[in-house]
Amino acid sequence: MNVHDQPPVVQRYFALDVLRGMTIALMILVNTPGSWASIYAPFEHSAWHGFTLTDLVFPTFLFVIGNAASFSLKKYKNRSNSAFLSKVFKRTGLIFLIGFLLNAFPFIYRAHDGLHFIDFTEVRIMRIMGVLQRIALCYGIASLLLHYLSLKKAMSVSVLILLGYWALLWFFGDHPAPYSLENNAALKLDFFLFPSENLYQGYGIAFDPEGILSTLPAVVNVIAGYAAGIFIQKWGNTRKTIINLAISGVFLLITALLWDIFFPINKPIWTSSYVLFSTGWDLVILAALIYILEIAKQKSWTYFFEAFGRNPLFIYIMSGVVITLMGLLQIGGQSLSGLVYENLFLSWLTPYNASLAFAVSYVLLMWLLGYILDKNKIYIKV
Repeated sequence: MNVHDQPPVVQRYFALDVLRGMTIALMILVNTPGSWASIYAPFEHSAWHGFTLTDLVFPTFLFVIGNAASFSLKKYKNRSNSAFLSKVFKRTGLIFLIGFLLNAFPFIYRAHDGLHFIDFTEVRIMRIMGVLQRIALCYGIASLLLHYLSLKKAMSVSVLILLGYWALLWFFGDHPAPYSLENNAALKLDFFLFPSENLYQGYGIAFDPEGILSTLPAVVNVIAGYAAGIFIQKWGNTRKTIINLAISGVFLLITALLWDIFFPINKPIWTSSYVLFSTGWDLVILAALIYILEIAKQKSWTYFFEAFGRNPLFIYIMSGVVITLMGLLQIGGQSLSGLVYENLFLSWLTPYNASLAFAVSYVLLMWLLGYILDKNKIYIKV
């Protein structure tokens, strides 16, 4: 990680910054309920096929990474090939490593007989993939495509990726239900590459929603964000930009809904229709933000999200670290997070409201971290 006394990129478009901060805030909110048994429907992922507000969070994070790349990749156009590759591979490797270590953090676990250190020689017990690992791979692959190809060619490759992924899931999935949890080709590839113990276990069977094959279509979310960033830089924060973004977004939403008939919108296997649907919403939201911020000049509410957006990856990482430690620390046989939830929230609120209030409070705690970093002009690049 590198610490700077000023933001890494000076030239920014305000709507992109706010969208990034909103995404981080919502990401933390949905990841840290007071109780996983008491969550309002919009803050839960779809069980399988379908789409909720929560299903928009991860692809939007990839979209805003693409937005940032539309600025950061410019400086490598006139630099050596080795400088570019060194930057991309180092950042990809670092983010992937952090994600892998976070899967094992805090490197100890609690059993009935007390605390034990994780045995790193038993790598089979550790999940290999995860959110940060997917972010790393998507950033790395998209950066290579966008650097060596024109944007038009990268967009053409994106279309081929989405169609090719559809074909892979159809031909290599088990019929008559090739897009089901047990029969999809993404699961088959992960089983081929990893022992089942290395996969996510939250679906009742070993299945990783951030698996290898389903990472491929997620690259397109980054490329879409890059294209949106370039478009805004070219045409500015104008009504024409707003209209074009909104029309493009609605077109993608309609296309995704039509495709959903044949290739369901599904986050766990990151279907191509899901890519179009999430990107469509991102474009519509971005158009709305530009209108509110640049045309209507309503900016008084934005600093809350700016504080998140100025250290996005670091704050997201810390949100995982802190809640993990709160779950590990015990007082009287109960975790610190459980004590806080039960005594400060569940003692006077209904279970669903208490769970949401805990999540909101945790978001505010992470905002305080972002605020302190920003006020001290500390900006941490990962």
